[in-house]
Amino acid sequence: SKMTVKAGRMPCGAPNIYTKVPDGGWGWTVAFAFFFVEALTYGILKSFGVFFNDLMESFDETNSRISWIISICVFVQTFTAPLSTVLSNRFGHRLVVMAGGVLISTGMVIASFARTVVDMYVTIGLISGLGYCLSFLPTVTILSQYFDKRRSLVTAVASTGECFAVFSFAPVITALKEKIGWRYSLLSVGMLQLSIVICGSLLRPIIIREQEEEAAKAQPREEPTETKYMLENEQTRTSIESIDSGVEITTSPSNVPGKTKAEPKSEEPKEHVQMFVETDSTPPEPKTKLLDFSVMKDCSFICYAFFGLFATLGFFAPSLYIIPLSLSLGISKDHSAYILSAMAIAEVFGRVSAGWVLNKKPIRKIYIELICVVLLSVALFAFPFASEFWGLMTCSVFFGFMLGTVAGTHIPLLAEDDVVGIEKMSSAAGVYVFIQSLAGLAGPPLAGVLVDTTQKYSSAFYSCAAGTVLGAVFLSLVRPCKVGLCQQRQQGTEESTAAAVAVPDLPDDFIEMDIGKAENSGKASES
Repeated sequence: SKMTVKAGRMPCGAPNIYTKVPDGGWGWTVAFAFFFVEALTYGILKSFGVFFNDLMESFDETNSRISWIISICVFVQTFTAPLSTVLSNRFGHRLVVMAGGVLISTGMVIASFARTVVDMYVTIGLISGLGYCLSFLPTVTILSQYFDKRRSLVTAVASTGECFAVFSFAPVITALKEKIGWRYSLLSVGMLQLSIVICGSLLRPIIIREQEEEAAKAQPREEPTETKYMLENEQTRTSIESIDSGVEITTSPSNVPGKTKAEPKSEEPKEHVQMFVETDSTPPEPKTKLLDFSVMKDCSFICYAFFGLFATLGFFAPSLYIIPLSLSLGISKDHSAYILSAMAIAEVFGRVSAGWVLNKKPIRKIYIELICVVLLSVALFAFPFASEFWGLMTCSVFFGFMLGTVAGTHIPLLAEDDVVGIEKMSSAAGVYVFIQSLAGLAGPPLAGVLVDTTQKYSSAFYSCAAGTVLGAVFLSLVRPCKVGLCQQRQQGTEESTAAAVAVPDLPDDFIEMDIGKAENSGKASES
């Protein structure tokens, strides 16, 4: 299906204008920019753990207080998603992403001079967190607008930037710390993230203009046929002259018998009132909403939002607790690191594989996503049953692969007609990520409380698996809700059509009939 985008003046640069979704073109440059935005946002967040020990030693703080730096950052990033949508609709995606890159870099650079952990909460948590939101969400939104048939595959491949960043940034930052210290290393990371501004400058706006619209604009507009009716009734002339000297009524060509043009007339005295009714065939263009909350009335979107809320609980547990779980089973630190690396590699293959499968036609993408979420739940339930290295390695690879299939596709699927469609994706993505922020903030503390209470890391995996199962239940309701809503709209359309048919058609010359009656009554009164 073709996407239609309202044409308008963009604040930053000229937009790309296409007659249909290009599925390429400048979209490849946007995909390239999204790859690096992923690497410089989520890739840095996942690699930030290399600073934990240095921050605990420098600030003399516990691991839990240091971990709140990333927790606040992720919460601000997701909580301010609607703000990102509003700013993108108002100022354009390019300017918002560039501003986000400046905020990320500023927060990281100032954090390198922090003296307390509270300074880190403000600089990285608040300032950089807001920058992450302004950089990531508009980029993935405009990328979805450049692709239709290849959308799932391109988005999945471009989203692997964070996985490759985990491979490269973690060892490079570790080696850099040994030479120049953690503060200058953090300063270098902040300066590197300033390159998000360059990526944002590549996000040219896109306008889809149908060929019929182009042809209509190319043809000169024909002047409508007009028929003038003179009202010489004394009573009518007296009442109208007190208000205005002339009121014009123009009828469309379809209402004029014979569709013939009226003969030009000489100037009439002021007493004669000319009345026209003008009909404009061009409807007024609707104003673009900064944030369309009508998506909250869509039952299918509400179910999908609850899916994202509960499924997010299953995204963090293995990366946080896989190493403590492996150490509790007597596995060495080096082998534990291998398990985490294998999980990241499998996630890359999962993202690419999901994009390739969802790119096939015909296929109901929402059902493929449901299968992946169910398998993700199975992987989480399997972790507590692993008792040695190869068991954990198998679970981690399986989990990483399934995590890649879900994490790389759950936001782009908002553009599918089964959820909200491409026209409302921008607003839907902001609301969706905002709802996810609740799980991102409450999930880690909830798992930590369960681990402290039971003294078993398996309880964290069970809680995340339960949340993923609930997410699968809501995801299974998305398609039925959309089908039911479409049926209700179709029934309403049929009822309105039937009511319109029941109304008798008015004669084309009803205006002349009324005017004739008025003239006859006027003559009768004069006589």
